[in-house]
Amino acid sequence: MVSEHFVKLQIGYEFGYHFPQPTPCLLMLNIHHSRVGDLEFPDHIVVSPSTSLAGYRDGFGNWCSRIIAPAGAVRITTSAVIRDSGQADAVSPDACQVPVERLPDEALVYLLASRFCESDKLLDMSWELFGHAKPGWGRVQAICDFVHNHIAFSYENARPTRTAAEAYQERCGVCRDYAHLAVAFCRALNIPARYCTGYLGDVGTEPPFPPGDFAAWFEAYLDGSWHTFDPRNNTPRIGHVLIARGRDAADVAMVTTFGPNTLESFRVWTDEFIEKDFGSR
Repeated sequence: MVSEHFVKLQIGYEFGYHFPQPTPCLLMLNIHHSRVGDLEFPDHIVVSPSTSLAGYRDGFGNWCSRIIAPAGAVRITTSAVIRDSGQADAVSPDACQVPVERLPDEALVYLLASRFCESDKLLDMSWELFGHAKPGWGRVQAICDFVHNHIAFSYENARPTRTAAEAYQERCGVCRDYAHLAVAFCRALNIPARYCTGYLGDVGTEPPFPPGDFAAWFEAYLDGSWHTFDPRNNTPRIGHVLIARGRDAADVAMVTTFGPNTLESFRVWTDEFIEKDFGSR
């Protein structure tokens, strides 16, 4: 049953590229299969000039698309409406940590160090900082509190190669850096954590609103299920709309290009959709 308190979100993006030659690209831009049933209509990727598009499912269950972008100006866009519960992320303060020997097989990969989440480098520090915190929800929340206060949000200082350890040292970054550092700390403490990317609008927050962008958060495995944590905002939010999840940002890049190109424009929107009653016609 759909809650009477649900909201609708107008979501979408527009990438404007220039390719000097035909270029293969991988796109990870469709809503995650777990949320497809909430779409009012499919979020088809539209490429202009028109080109063929093929799809496949990756090892993490994300939907991926392949194109060969033609030479010249190329626009990649979509626009869709999705239903959301209208409820903030659930909080489960009594959720316990699951011992490693009792974790399901599919959670184990999210305990391992990865390209951007070098939990092995942060192992000793993690126990020094958070070993005293109550295992389970309390420990993950202590990690989020620390990361939220440790990193200063800065688009100007963003870079796509920054790792969790570097984010800790440099103390600046964007939402992906917050998520990477929190994920690395969790894994070092034997808590499975997976990186998530998708839409996050401003429903339930006070203006002024920042420019639209994709968002990054993470999920931690506690008490037999995955729970949403967002160290960038560090408060339960309405409208996390998942696109993809993986070990870190390397697994869920929105657009991967295999050749020279210039990204000339970029827009993302996640706005509350208010239906207008136009009356009978």
